[in-house]
Amino acid sequence: MDENKQAQLKMLPGVDRILEYGADGGHFDPIPKSVLIPAIRAAIDALRSQILQSEIPLDSSCFSRSLLVREVKARAGRIMALKLKRTVNATGVVVHTNLGRSLLSPSVLEHLTAISSRYSNLEFDLEAGRRGSRYSAVEGILCELSGARAAMVVNNNAAAVLLCLDTLATGREVIVSRGELVEIGGAFRIPEVMAKSGAILKEVGATNRTHPRDYENAIGEQTGLLLKAHTSNYSIVGFTAAVSLPDLVSIGRRHGIPVMEDLGSGTLVDLSKYGLTREPTVQESLAAGVDVVTFSGDKLLGGPQAGIILGGKPHIDRIKANPLTRALRIDKMTLAALEATLQLYRDEQQAVHQIPTLRMLTLPLTVIQARAAELKSRLERVSGERLTVELLDFSSKAGGGSLPMLDLPSRCLGITVGGISANAIERWMRNSNPPIIGRIENDRFIMDPRTLQEEESDIIEKAFADMLADRTQGR
Repeated sequence: MDENKQAQLKMLPGVDRILEYGADGGHFDPIPKSVLIPAIRAAIDALRSQILQSEIPLDSSCFSRSLLVREVKARAGRIMALKLKRTVNATGVVVHTNLGRSLLSPSVLEHLTAISSRYSNLEFDLEAGRRGSRYSAVEGILCELSGARAAMVVNNNAAAVLLCLDTLATGREVIVSRGELVEIGGAFRIPEVMAKSGAILKEVGATNRTHPRDYENAIGEQTGLLLKAHTSNYSIVGFTAAVSLPDLVSIGRRHGIPVMEDLGSGTLVDLSKYGLTREPTVQESLAAGVDVVTFSGDKLLGGPQAGIILGGKPHIDRIKANPLTRALRIDKMTLAALEATLQLYRDEQQAVHQIPTLRMLTLPLTVIQARAAELKSRLERVSGERLTVELLDFSSKAGGGSLPMLDLPSRCLGITVGGISANAIERWMRNSNPPIIGRIENDRFIMDPRTLQEEESDIIEKAFADMLADRTQGR
């Protein structure tokens, strides 16, 4: 190591010295010590790395008190900043798993705030004046909307499937079509969930074709359940055959075996009425005579993360009594958000208009085109000739493992900036406050207005203005 580097390494202040720098003027007063000390050490380590990696000695200003104090405060601020951030979804993926899935409507947020910031009758029966059940908040309305005889809710749909299998079929065989052994988000697979439940998987049929006789031939003394898993996150096309739910229910009735359906992305609305791909509704499954049906609360339903279990009272009562229920139960905030979301479904038009997921999925192309044109004009005013905005015809996606074959026509913005690469634009937007998440195609930064909310054009305009004003961009 040369003498200059050795000399500068000796100039590095210790932790105590930097604490003294900050104490003069109270610069570090608002910072907790548990954050301040690691921030100081990180600042010293960063300066040491600069010395060792630099080919020429660092300028003496790098060791100034003011610069070191500013660096420590900046690092402390980053440590203390909340990690879960609001983002702007410009991807066009409506139920974006990585970005928090479904948005909640304003009326739902109002109820959620009231319940979470005050005491509530979560498990208190106001009429009887004694302990009650938290499920009573949503059981009635779930039965009203779906036609079920009983209902309960857990913290997500994987938990709902696990709980049902553990209750109804632990130690016994569960017959399921090979083509329905789905994998859901996070690499969780139906066979693995089934193994954890203690049930024994018995596959029937082939990947692309399963017939009623396959179930009939597989039923034996150890059969505890017939399971149908809706393939909501993929589709098999071509030479295919599947056993319908009514046919499966008939088989179950003849043999005295309960039938369960996992809908995955369950919906209470016939989406085909709004020009979308038809999905089986929860009401249709129950009307077919299924004993238990499970589905998510935060996908096509447009509510909070939850796993909803509906069916006949004897089965639901058994599931409620399972000790696992307590481990998988939902909290008051989820319950409040779910109840308020379900209230909107009492009027279907109100639900489609006020639940953000349904509103974005059914948004007319003409509205998207108008939004794209308006945002294009705003961005072009910001930058003059340096920024180029094209209007492009692309497709949006439902996302969240829902409606996999559906392409929603959309009008997107393709943005290029002279002297700045598409990757640099994407990185700047992703690190803005709040972060703006788009995508890159053909060396253009793409934004889809379908998933932008009303006030977010202002945020996007400011982010581009800041980027263009930053002299480091394009170097």
